[in-house]
Amino acid sequence: MTSPIPSSPKPGASAAEAPIGHGGDLGAARALFPGAPEPIVDLSTGVNPHPYPIAAVASEDFARLPEPVRLAGLVDRAAAFYGAPSAEHVVAAPGGQILMALIADLSPKGEAAILGPTYAEHARVTAFAGHDVETVSAVNRLGAAPLAIVVNPNNPDGRLLPRAALLAIAERQKAHGGLLVVDEAFMDAEPDESVGGDVESANIVVLRSFGKFFGLAGLRLSFALSGRELAARLRARLGPWPVSGPALAIGAAALSDRAWIEKTREDLRASSGRLGALLRRSGLEIVGRTGLFCLARSPDAQGVFGRLGEAGVFVRRFDEDRHLLRFGLPGTEIEWKRLEDALRTPA
Repeated sequence: MTSPIPSSPKPGASAAEAPIGHGGDLGAARALFPGAPEPIVDLSTGVNPHPYPIAAVASEDFARLPEPVRLAGLVDRAAAFYGAPSAEHVVAAPGGQILMALIADLSPKGEAAILGPTYAEHARVTAFAGHDVETVSAVNRLGAAPLAIVVNPNNPDGRLLPRAALLAIAERQKAHGGLLVVDEAFMDAEPDESVGGDVESANIVVLRSFGKFFGLAGLRLSFALSGRELAARLRARLGPWPVSGPALAIGAAALSDRAWIEKTREDLRASSGRLGALLRRSGLEIVGRTGLFCLARSPDAQGVFGRLGEAGVFVRRFDEDRHLLRFGLPGTEIEWKRLEDALRTPA
């Protein structure tokens, strides 16, 4: 799914090289709605609006190169949190997009199938790596291409494939030496269907995003869970300092904070339910959701988008289906009230 304001390719650029717009672009919001009241309520992303509370970061974390022992500590905590077989199966990186690009580049070039419609960057970077990419709409069409990619839960509709279904796809991939990549960026809120513990026994790579659930997207921290051999190749490509010193410190603390994690899961379930109820009362149909966003349908979606934008509430719309809008979670009671007021049908 592309953004409300797609970027135009530079002259001579291929489709894979052309940038894709995404949520969270407040500059684009202000350009679209120059008279909107500030601060803009940004509901165009699926990021937890209540971020993990960051303690003071030591100046040494900025001044010194990240030390290998601290990277190992972060990876140990990530392996425990994500249910990986061991720390040897986990690779830290500055964002899942870099990991997907590296995986595509390391995979034998050929056909790649992506279950869609879904997050558009995976198709772009996979094509850029030299694969012939096809977006398929049915699960049974996965398992034949050398590289298969599934976003689970899916972005933007929240579709969740059971673990058993993904393992069946992985078995088909394994039969011909193929690979299944499962992007679990939105899995943290409800982790029961994760295949993170299956990466050694099956031909699976799992991508996990730290920033969404922990509300720290700007930290740029993600992880790949994979078999040992591929994990070693990814580490070699990323080099000795794959993430920053502040990311090491903050990530290790957050991934170990079980009390905060469990409380946040409860809070996100409650907020997601509140958001869905508000949207339904406002005449929108809920067609998909996760703990971090709701996807809604309306025959007047473009009108709703415009009214919200004029009121300083920015949500996500989609070029592929002009009847869809995706709503992230408001973070404060003031933001909830602004959303509720903006959704009221004008007289």
